[in-house]
Amino acid sequence: MAEKEVKKEIKKDTKEKKKVNKNETKKNNKKEKKQKVKKESYFTGVKNELSKVKWPTKSEVLKYTVATIVFVVILVVFFILLDLLMSVIKGGI
Repeated sequence: MAEKEVKKEIKKDTKEKKKVNKNETKKNNKKEKKQKVKKESYFTGVKNELSKVKWPTKSEVLKYTVATIVFVVILVVFFILLDLLMSVIKGGI
């Protein structure tokens, strides 16, 4: 019987220690939250990041625009020819 009582007391002690540890952890977390540095505003961060961007020049934009349009025209022609070929094979013209 004495052994059972000792075991119960040990269990109670460990539970109390866990409660104390949880309370201490919560207090420490609250202190850490208060010590955080003030964040910069959203728009200030956006402005800083956009200033780091290397924007393309007018000639680069023109070059990439022409390349994109040419590529799209080539794909359009390819799919038109593919559609025509499929319709000829099926016998639908």
